[in-house]
Amino acid sequence: MTDEPAPIPVATAIHAPEIQPRIESEELPMRTRVHYVARLLLGVWIPAALIFELAPGWPLRIAIGVADLGIVFAHGEFRRWLFGAVFGQWTAIDRETVREPGEAGTFSYKVLLVLVMVAVSLTLQEYIGDRSWFDRALHKLASTKYFELQSFAWWSGWRVIGYVVLPSILIVCLPGERVRDYHVSLRGFWKHLWIYVVLFLCVLPAVLYASTTPAFRHTYPFYRLANRSQFDLWTWEALYAAQFISLEFFFRGFILNALRRRLGANAIFVMIVPYCMIHYGKPLPETLGAIGAGLILGTLAMRTKSIWGGVMIHIGVAITMDVLALHGCPPIGSNHYCSD
Repeated sequence: MTDEPAPIPVATAIHAPEIQPRIESEELPMRTRVHYVARLLLGVWIPAALIFELAPGWPLRIAIGVADLGIVFAHGEFRRWLFGAVFGQWTAIDRETVREPGEAGTFSYKVLLVLVMVAVSLTLQEYIGDRSWFDRALHKLASTKYFELQSFAWWSGWRVIGYVVLPSILIVCLPGERVRDYHVSLRGFWKHLWIYVVLFLCVLPAVLYASTTPAFRHTYPFYRLANRSQFDLWTWEALYAAQFISLEFFFRGFILNALRRRLGANAIFVMIVPYCMIHYGKPLPETLGAIGAGLILGTLAMRTKSIWGGVMIHIGVAITMDVLALHGCPPIGSNHYCSD
């Protein structure tokens, strides 16, 4: 009869100041990392260029895409690196999570309060924070010049209230919790900035293609008078950016960090459900894409302990989409608008 091996600790103290967030791909030599990133980008951009510019029908487009993926993934070490970079992160998150013995999977008032706050926040934003509520309540002002822009200010302001103010009040009320621990640090962002740049470049072909579709042109920019003046344009972009910052704090900071001790990496899978649902009403490809985006950005936020990479990608993609949409609108100051 042999002695049983000692149990492996569930977690390590990631919150300890001497431990820094680290992504395993950073341990690769720089030359190897550049090679893998280049292979990944070529695997995205080459089929995108061929499919959207040179291939006339979907059978040929699919054939080109499959052939390209076969070439890109033919490299065994690259496949193993990519698999670890994607799926291995969830195991790493669980290793880094601090929890007391027996804490995982047990009832928690903190989890209850956090998820009730999520439900209340999203409900208030849907019923009161929506532009339609503003339009009904202040319909007598509908003829004023900036009424539509003011309705977007109402919408954006409620995102700040629902995504930042209300969760922050709960965080302050919870014993031992600090807002600064909820992934708001810039330290992890700067260190892993290159990852987010690569992700943006991977998403860009899809954005460029989407900009050619009728659904895109009828949806963006959300503020259809954005080309009326420079004031309209930049005020709208500021309101748009504010709600993205708030959104990232709520989904990638508040929810993930609050649930981490009890759920570990599974907190990401809880988060993507409401995150996907807030995209309802947008074009179907964008809503489905929110599932993958939520998984990736949530994973990176938990590993880097920073929401700012997600903020950068969200704002970067949003500005790109608005620029592409405005390209098809009358010039600023022409007295003809995107809604015409």
